[in-house]
Amino acid sequence: MHIAIAGNIGSGKTTLTQLLSDHYGWEPHFEDVEENPYLNDFYNDMQRWSFNLQVYFLNSRFNQILEIRKSGKTIIQDRTIYEDAYIFAPNLHAMNLMTTRDFENYFSFSE
Repeated sequence: MHIAIAGNIGSGKTTLTQLLSDHYGWEPHFEDVEENPYLNDFYNDMQRWSFNLQVYFLNSRFNQILEIRKSGKTIIQDRTIYEDAYIFAPNLHAMNLMTTRDFENYFSFSE
């Protein structure tokens, strides 16, 4: 079984994921922030790195989903792949932090 928590940044998704994992014995999967090669660059220059960051997250979460399906375990995840495609990328584009060309290219990856 695959359970995913969705919510805003700082809303407690990771904490809830850990609590539910501990309580039910589910295996937690957390958003990869420490090994993310774009996160620091993104916060230093959001417009330059937003596309790279979103493609990284999309790829990372897709690979997590593939691993989850193969595992046969009950996994709880602290972020969904849908949030990247339908919330974060459009918001970055709306805030002029992702160019129209990059935004259109991003959706060619995510569809």
